[in-house]
Amino acid sequence: MRKLRITLAQINTTVGDLCGNVDKALDAVREAESLGSDLVIFPELTVSGYPPEDLLLKPGFIKGNRSALERFVENVGDITAVIGFVDGSGPIYNAAAVVNRGEIRCTHHKMNLPNYGVFDEKRYFAEGETPQSFMLGDIAVGLNICEDTWVGDCPYCSLYSDHHVDLLLNLSASPFHTGKVHERAEMLRRRSLEGNTCIAYTNLVGGQDELVFDGGSMIYNRRGDCLVNGPLFSDAMITHDIVFDGDSPKSVPESARITLAETSKAPLKPLQSSEMSADEEILEALVLGTRDYIRKNGFSRVVIGLSGGIDSTLVAAVAVQALGKENVVGVTMPSKYTSDGTRSDAEILANNLGIEFHEIPVSTAFDAFKDSLSGLFAGRDEDVTEENLQARVRGMLLMALSNKFGWLVLTTGNKSEMATGYATLYGDMAGGFASIKDVPKLTVFRLCWLFNEQAGSEIIPESVITRPPSAELRPDQKDSDSLPEYDILDPILKAYIEDDMGVDNIVALGFDRDTVKRIVRLCDLTEYKRRQAPPGVKITPRAFGRDRRLPITNRFRP
Repeated sequence: MRKLRITLAQINTTVGDLCGNVDKALDAVREAESLGSDLVIFPELTVSGYPPEDLLLKPGFIKGNRSALERFVENVGDITAVIGFVDGSGPIYNAAAVVNRGEIRCTHHKMNLPNYGVFDEKRYFAEGETPQSFMLGDIAVGLNICEDTWVGDCPYCSLYSDHHVDLLLNLSASPFHTGKVHERAEMLRRRSLEGNTCIAYTNLVGGQDELVFDGGSMIYNRRGDCLVNGPLFSDAMITHDIVFDGDSPKSVPESARITLAETSKAPLKPLQSSEMSADEEILEALVLGTRDYIRKNGFSRVVIGLSGGIDSTLVAAVAVQALGKENVVGVTMPSKYTSDGTRSDAEILANNLGIEFHEIPVSTAFDAFKDSLSGLFAGRDEDVTEENLQARVRGMLLMALSNKFGWLVLTTGNKSEMATGYATLYGDMAGGFASIKDVPKLTVFRLCWLFNEQAGSEIIPESVITRPPSAELRPDQKDSDSLPEYDILDPILKAYIEDDMGVDNIVALGFDRDTVKRIVRLCDLTEYKRRQAPPGVKITPRAFGRDRRLPITNRFRP
């Protein structure tokens, strides 16, 4: 009976923090050694962080990444470690190094480079040509990196089938979106059956700009059974003993043969289940993405314009979970159109969350701007100009607080608003990070109910969730004055943005043609706004930003 104790080191790296990333990796090596692991596996591009983007065009970055890798190699002893790095000796490769006893025993170059959605690896990397495998004791181990496993018809799959390897290692940086956890699990199950091999999959965890990596590292046996499933949205060391049946494969190309060291095997604790509902996953992604963006960019506190509406409420709730109540500041900025209910709800929410709270009325500043413009605006009725002016006054006040105190402004627009332009450029779009910019309005409602459910009390006042949404920029204003009800709007937007459906196909789903045409037109015309919006957490299969890159100057109409 052949056995192997392996550890999946699911760690949170930072792009460009070469020394810090290696320090984390070496800490994980020490922990794996203390458990008696024979093998520790890290995520894709652990040394550089993922995705490094145009840092890869800087020779100094490639050189620094190599120096950091060498320090890692020097400090690895009897345990075998497989770590992702940028191999820049000649062409640049997305690579994985097998390290043992102070040496790199073999290197795999990623063969399938994703170039869709948020990925553009062909801009930077050369494609690997030869899959690598090695012998670890009497266990035959194959190597691949992320997309190498997602591609089902890859030309080298035969290497991993017919008992050619016992174990396939996949180093991954697979970003989260709704449904991705189950897609990933099903893909690994199929690959283990197709390749007749065990698969150990280590995924990155953490936020990087708009992307969130959810972890969820897994091990599958050759029968397609999940042996262990790591936690979602948190660092973890997932250690498991794999038992291999049958004889050792004889036909593996031996680029390296590593002798297993005698190790004392510490007792292993069972892992907690990582099962979550779709909305629980989204909420955890928002918290992790917000926390990492703020912390990794050197901020400690945030400020939020609390309107008493549901969007700013969710942003504040997420910020408190991400940073702690002591690091969140809420500011209500009432105008003459602000209702007593929303003003009261903003204060109740701040008290329930335990955050610092301030009130800055905007009427004086708003009147001053109108007075300055009165000459040019003489004879013209008030319209959306004055509505936007109020939002811009609020944006200026929040940015002044940011400048004075070093607080990062969190904007509060949701995906439905970002899609249709129902947000004010340089107003409620002004800030440093947009936590919920990829969260449709209907999901915002569900997440607020979920937050209260998890808290076990009404932290978010029920009136905030049930009150008809309003920007409160004119008397008795409601969102439905300008937009369809959200149970109509959100499905239309999903069909157009995420599913690339045209007007006719969306109408065929049962929606009114004039409504569909109006929403599609709004979405297309506000591309220029979205280009100027701050980054925010991606939680849908196609978010605005890296996922969707349409020209601003564009006369095509679907």
